[in-house]
Amino acid sequence: MSTLLLRLAGPLQSWGTESRFNTRQTGITPSKSGVIGLLAAALGLRRDSDVACLGQLRFGVRTDQEGVLLRDFQTVHIPKRNAPEITYRYYLSDAVFLAGLESDDEQFLRELEAALRAPVWSLYLGRRSCPPTQPLVLGIRSLGLYDALAREPWQVSEWKRAQWARQHSGKMPELSIFMDADGSGYGRTVISDEPISFDQRDRRYGFRAVEGMHPVTPPDAMPTTNQNTEHDAFAELEGS
Repeated sequence: MSTLLLRLAGPLQSWGTESRFNTRQTGITPSKSGVIGLLAAALGLRRDSDVACLGQLRFGVRTDQEGVLLRDFQTVHIPKRNAPEITYRYYLSDAVFLAGLESDDEQFLRELEAALRAPVWSLYLGRRSCPPTQPLVLGIRSLGLYDALAREPWQVSEWKRAQWARQHSGKMPELSIFMDADGSGYGRTVISDEPISFDQRDRRYGFRAVEGMHPVTPPDAMPTTNQNTEHDAFAELEGS
């Protein structure tokens, strides 16, 4: 088994799985449908293309930085109505996730990696208003999904590490991991975010079983000493 690792970070992210009518929610972790959509955009697939080969990838996410939930609202003018409708959209701000896609076909993963590094269409984190920061692609690991997520370095800035150490008296962080269920985890739940069709005339999603895994402490979790802990709002953009 091999696993392609992605770093999903940006000023805003929004991963909808339960949006209804005028309220567009976001999940607290990236959805499988959203990440598969990102891969499809990188490959240049049309909305009516078959995405079954992408949906077969085993998917997992590690939460490296939870972020803050934000709510935005917009007004929409609807014909034949006197007053505009108000719609609400929810986002995660300043969040960082490590996502993994596992397959026994390493060549297929390499094709996906190459497409993500030179995408056909623009990439975004759930919605078009949410571009990712760099690096997006961390590479392929010759490990299963859980081991790849557990052993990857902590994907947060040095000042965040130092802030964590100061606020938690040097306690090591424990990062949560959620993966496609195979019976090895706990707290199994079912989410409707298995992509079947992205066609706007026939958009369909199947159900996917997800379970939590044992939390992990990344191998480089301790901050280095004497770090400047002042927040730099543009630090995430420097590598883009």
